[in-house]
Amino acid sequence: MRMARDPLGTYGALGRRYGDAVRVPFGVGRALYVLSRPEYAEHVLVANQANYVKAFTYRPLRAVLGEGLLTSEGETWRRHRRVVQPVFAQRHVVGFGPQIVETAAAAVARWPDGVLLDAAGELRRMTLDIVGRALFGSALAGEAERTGRSLELLQRGAVAGTFLPGAAAKRGVYQRVPGLGGALGQLDGLVQRVIKGSSGGELLQLLKERGEFSEAELHDEVLTLLLAGHETTAASLAWTFVLLSRYPAARERLEQEVDEVLGGREPRAEDVDRLPWTKAVLEEAMRIYPPAWTIERDALEEDDIAGVRVPAGSTIAVPPYLLHRNVEVWPNPEGFQPERFMGETERSRYAYLPFGGGRRICVGAGFAMLEAVLVLATVSRTHRLDLAPGIKVPMRAEITLRPAGPVPMRVTRRA
Repeated sequence: MRMARDPLGTYGALGRRYGDAVRVPFGVGRALYVLSRPEYAEHVLVANQANYVKAFTYRPLRAVLGEGLLTSEGETWRRHRRVVQPVFAQRHVVGFGPQIVETAAAAVARWPDGVLLDAAGELRRMTLDIVGRALFGSALAGEAERTGRSLELLQRGAVAGTFLPGAAAKRGVYQRVPGLGGALGQLDGLVQRVIKGSSGGELLQLLKERGEFSEAELHDEVLTLLLAGHETTAASLAWTFVLLSRYPAARERLEQEVDEVLGGREPRAEDVDRLPWTKAVLEEAMRIYPPAWTIERDALEEDDIAGVRVPAGSTIAVPPYLLHRNVEVWPNPEGFQPERFMGETERSRYAYLPFGGGRRICVGAGFAMLEAVLVLATVSRTHRLDLAPGIKVPMRAEITLRPAGPVPMRVTRRA
């Protein structure tokens, strides 16, 4: 129950007391192994990934999102991945650059100078509109507030559903819960409007033209990509602006880089490689605040995970939140040091997992990074965001790691 109330605090306390491999009794005949070293992550997610399936903890999320890429398994997952992945190939992703910048610039232009605004809410609105326009050909900025409320309710419901018996974690059960039923209805309505009312969008056209998805599968995949594609990026950007407000030297260096590279024009996809500090700032923000803060799998058979024996049926948690704070890999782990990501490094590639790893690495990782860098450059080119005095931004760790409530920041137009 403590883990349910405060998962980050509980995981952190377990690690400090017991180390990088912790066994936690978790119900009758089941144990949870919390593993926070790169070699553990590599074994579970890559070396022996066939032995590990999505954990039972994803069951409530499946009830909400259906059988999309995030929650499906086996042949369903392989078929969906095969259909969706071509759109996110690098040669296609760069083509989304103009839509990303145009949408972000239009949103920033509406920000009044000198006022306080909820940066988290503004960024959710912006990223939902970007995903809607780029992937599905739909303008969705007006849906952001309702979608945000629905998603918040459903994340809390999904976390609570982790502790329900298997039969209770069904979509029909959620539909009958006051509040959650309305949230599901809002998201279902949004998906239907996107599917039926869209006039373009490369991904949606591909999903329809391939003809491999049933109507229910199309619904589940659009819902998954809409929600996962905007919520995680919005949270990462919100944390990035919070950190930049707290570390003015890092922000000044970012603004200088943006000014020198762009020379007063809007950014383009080909500028990303010329903005290494901007990208490093985002990568460091995602190290401290990984959007997918925990990755959980169930072991099909008994295994030895880099020296840790686990029985069949065990649940394995590889939390990027702890992995990114392992002091052997990340000195001063709580410090904001974007220079960690500048140049070559000898650390394991599995020490840093903001998008997961192995064959189930986030299909939209390239799109997400392009979007985040272009949005950060677009905003920083003309505006600066500062936390209101005395404001602390607590974390909420549910399906994603996001600010727990509004993030009041003052908007200032740069000279």
